[in-house]
Amino acid sequence: MLGAQAMGADLAYVGSAFIAPQEANADPRYKEMIVRSTGEDIVYSNLFTGVHGNYLAPSIIAAGMVPNDLPTSAASAMNFGSGGNSKAKAWRDIWGCGQGIGAVKQVPTAAELVGRLSDEYEAAKAELAAKTALTTAPTTHAEST
Repeated sequence: MLGAQAMGADLAYVGSAFIAPQEANADPRYKEMIVRSTGEDIVYSNLFTGVHGNYLAPSIIAAGMVPNDLPTSAASAMNFGSGGNSKAKAWRDIWGCGQGIGAVKQVPTAAELVGRLSDEYEAAKAELAAKTALTTAPTTHAEST
């Protein structure tokens, strides 16, 4: 989040990490899959809804499909209740997730997750401040002439 702000963004968001907390209303198997998965388990496909999205390869495999051999869907076939002409359905059986899931290592409480993110943000901010701090006061143009 700090990186996004440093590049001029007004805000950033965290999505997939909030699927895993104990209070989240997600299938426990989904939560566990997020904990076990990494960014390499993300498959970018438009098969399931007609719109490209990131999906977890293990959920695609569990639905009987080969993640690296998925057909492409026509944009006109957009259907958010579909499973790419299979019995599996997006979100119910084929689970989406973002690239940041590699940082999810447990099923925490929401408070623990927010606390961890806050601590990491403050630590990154302090590290950035230390790296960019000037060791001496800058001189003005008038002082140097």
